[in-house]
Amino acid sequence: MKEVIKEVIVVEGKSDTKKLQSFFDVETIETHGLGLKKETIELIKEINQKRGVIVFTDPDTPGEKIRTRLNSEIPGLKNAFVLKEDARTKKKVGVEHADKETLLEALKNLVTYTDTKDSLTMEEFIELGLNGSADSSIKRDILSKVFHLGKCNAKTMFKRLNMLGITKEEIIRELC
Repeated sequence: MKEVIKEVIVVEGKSDTKKLQSFFDVETIETHGLGLKKETIELIKEINQKRGVIVFTDPDTPGEKIRTRLNSEIPGLKNAFVLKEDARTKKKVGVEHADKETLLEALKNLVTYTDTKDSLTMEEFIELGLNGSADSSIKRDILSKVFHLGKCNAKTMFKRLNMLGITKEEIIRELC
């Protein structure tokens, strides 16, 4: 019996929908890639108020652009992330290439961003070696996995850590 997911999941295309529905009892909204229409955004807003919405886009640049746009226009969305290495073939990357365990893990570790006062300053971020150090990328990868943030560059990592209210102390605890 398939696990039921009550929220509606926003995906990029039909292949993502087919993959998720092969493992879960779930409804999706497809953005059709970057072609996200205003009507689709309005529908997502309405559904989010009634059932909740999970944004589950591909771990690539277009997927990140869609995720960023939706989170900036619709507060309170839940976000599921898969890492590129867990969702790829030799030539392609995307949710549709992830296995059941990877998808389930992503859906169990949802992230909801909130507008809060910055929990981390840029100075602290740099002091922690998350930007500008030889091992910054490695440290960001560790934090991405621990906090289920998806792969991030420094600017995106800083923003996501603050949106989640993660403090310097929490980061130190995870990196040590």
